[in-house]
Amino acid sequence: MDSGNSGGARPPRTRRKMQRVTMSDVAKAAAVSPSTVSLFLRKPSAVSERIASRVQRSIDELGYVPNYVAGGLAAAGSKVVSVIVPSLRNAFFSETVAELERLLARGGLQTLVGHTEYSLDQEEALVRAALSWAPAAVVLTGCRHNAATRKLLLRSNTPVVEMWELGGQVIDQAVGFSHEQVGRHIARRFIDQGYESAAFIGARLDEDFRAAQRSEGFLAEMQEAGITARLVENSAPASTSNGVRLFEEVCMNPVRAIACSNDTLALGVLFEAQRRDLSIPTELALAGFGDLDFAAQMVPPLTTVRPAADKIARKVAECILRPQAETDRQNSPFPTEHDTGFTLVPRASG
Repeated sequence: MDSGNSGGARPPRTRRKMQRVTMSDVAKAAAVSPSTVSLFLRKPSAVSERIASRVQRSIDELGYVPNYVAGGLAAAGSKVVSVIVPSLRNAFFSETVAELERLLARGGLQTLVGHTEYSLDQEEALVRAALSWAPAAVVLTGCRHNAATRKLLLRSNTPVVEMWELGGQVIDQAVGFSHEQVGRHIARRFIDQGYESAAFIGARLDEDFRAAQRSEGFLAEMQEAGITARLVENSAPASTSNGVRLFEEVCMNPVRAIACSNDTLALGVLFEAQRRDLSIPTELALAGFGDLDFAAQMVPPLTTVRPAADKIARKVAECILRPQAETDRQNSPFPTEHDTGFTLVPRASG
């Protein structure tokens, strides 16, 4: 089952071009000279705490980012794309980054990759650092950012592509799919199989917004079908050992089917189910997300959802490499959202 469509679900939106904030603007707001702002940026300890506080407050309020590639280095900076992902340990993010690097290199662009460990504050720090080098574009994961990050990006006039998620407040363009619909598709699979109770187990859902959306879609679909379902989660990273722990909690009040926020957790559930001599899917149905390399090799093979990681990379690259005349954000002729879809992969686990 493939949920994709090629046109994007929402009508085009435009982003108002904002004039770049300068060092003089910061100096005026802080009631100091531009040279004082320059000194603060180069050597903060050389400025008194009182002045430093005023300058920093003005920088934050105005969304100012120093341009370290002004003058002769500007052209070099324009050849770099900043790519920021939650984790490089996550296989589908690393695969997307690898393919994106390959495609952008064809267009003469190089990538600088950073990872946030799902921290919005770390994302802000990485965005601030990236913008100071005048990148050709910034690629973020997801559409949720803190207010400071959004302000920096809106003021920068740098092309922004948000990937792996749709449905948020898009800055420029978003490339991905609906994670809520992923959860609903897995739930519908369980419903069609006749399972009368279920649980969704997830890791760090307070930080992994996309996994949280999958859990919400799953639980909503189950509730609408009149089937009992519950959420079991913790704040530990996704791992097979955490899958074991979460499954142990589920076993205190057993259910007939379990959906996992990713395949790694599902592998841990499988290990623990086998240790308890539970037959899958006869006694327990199981589904994951990601279709990682091991999913098809599990015994039994894992029912899961395959995101179009390579398609996401291609569309992100296209958004960045498209000729400037076509990507003028004041008169954008294309949708701000590009739905790459996903595929439910039914296998023997449930």
